[in-house]
Amino acid sequence: MLMFNRNQPARLHYMANGFRILAQGDHVLCALSGEKIALDELRYWSVERQEPYASAELATRALAPK
Repeated sequence: MLMFNRNQPARLHYMANGFRILAQGDHVLCALSGEKIALDELRYWSVERQEPYASAELATRALAPK
């Protein structure tokens, strides 16, 4: 059984097909909106930037060429 801290942000290492938990927690914060994202709902992130996004729209906006 996985143990994690409730209402604590996790620290993750983002990889191409998943992520590794570096520090236990139950959520991460979206790099653009600051919205809490539960780890079991996390679907979008940048491996290069090592940051999570709350939605496909926010991920697209963050990764769009400037």
